[in-house]
This record gives sequence, C-alpha cells and structure tokens, in this order.
Amino acid sequence: MDETTQWEYRVISLGGGLRGTKDEQMETELNALGDEGWEVVGLTSRENSQRITLVAKRPLTPTARRQRTMPEGSW
Repeated sequence: MDETTQWEYRVISLGGGLRGTKDEQMETELNALGDEGWEVVGLTSRENSQRITLVAKRPLTPTARRQRTMPEGSW
C-alpha cells in the first residue's frame, strides 16, 4: 500500500497600492514558485483591494519535515 502524500503550503500576497498587481510581477513570482517545485492551487482577492493571494503546494520532503519538527536553533 502506498503512503499518502503529505503536502507543504505557501501563501503569498502580491500587489497593493493604487495599481494592483502587475502581470510581470505575477509572472516572476509564478516562475520562481515553479522553479522551487510549488504548484499554485488557489488564488483569491479581497473586495475593494488591489492585492491578490496565491496558495501553492508541493510534496513534503524529509528535509522540510525535519525543519518543521526541529527548527534551526531549537537544539
């Protein structure tokens, strides 16, 4: 039987001010996330706000799992 995949998530807010989110800013951030193995699974914006929030996930690696259970400097 296969082990169920565990995920780690990242939430990023983009934009703001009067101009909102520029396409170039969004493309740069999406490419950076993709390079690190993240997949965007959600996007939301608040009413009357120029900011958007991205939700991304990627499989939880043993290294990331260790960092969560033993943050740097905790030992």
